[in-house]
Amino acid sequence: MIELLPFDINHAPKLISKIKDEKMLLQFAGPAYHFPLTKEQLAQDLSNENRTLFRVVETASHTTIGHAQILLKEKIFLLGRILIWDENNRGKGYGKKLVLQLVEYGLRHFDKDTAELNVYDWNTGAIECYKKVGFEIDPTVTSEVYVEGEKWLSINMKMNVKNYKIPMS
Repeated sequence: MIELLPFDINHAPKLISKIKDEKMLLQFAGPAYHFPLTKEQLAQDLSNENRTLFRVVETASHTTIGHAQILLKEKIFLLGRILIWDENNRGKGYGKKLVLQLVEYGLRHFDKDTAELNVYDWNTGAIECYKKVGFEIDPTVTSEVYVEGEKWLSINMKMNVKNYKIPMS
């Protein structure tokens, strides 16, 4: 199905080519990046020892189909910058599998009790995907950003991973 492989600066051109406009970049990365996405922005993330970057590879074809990151914070690991870039690959279960693999990676590599992520409230497909994996909306954490005069509300979702059982491979 899919696997997470390390992302390095040599993979940047492909990711950059998939980000078509400011709205897509904001949806993918939140307000931390600025359009157009550049190698320099990605290099900064790669140099951050608290951030792990992945490319999402479809195993049958060995084709990179997306990107994801994990950011370590004091008590949590934050899943972010999750993107399956080709709309033809959406709705095939890749998103759910990707989020599960990110959670499992976090459990194997970091001593944290909570996985967290942020998503825009209008992205109902992603929200449903995250709920299926076990994330719940935290109504106390929200933020707003304005894009081309339009307000986007970011909601926070959390999952207690303390008792999560990693499936046997």
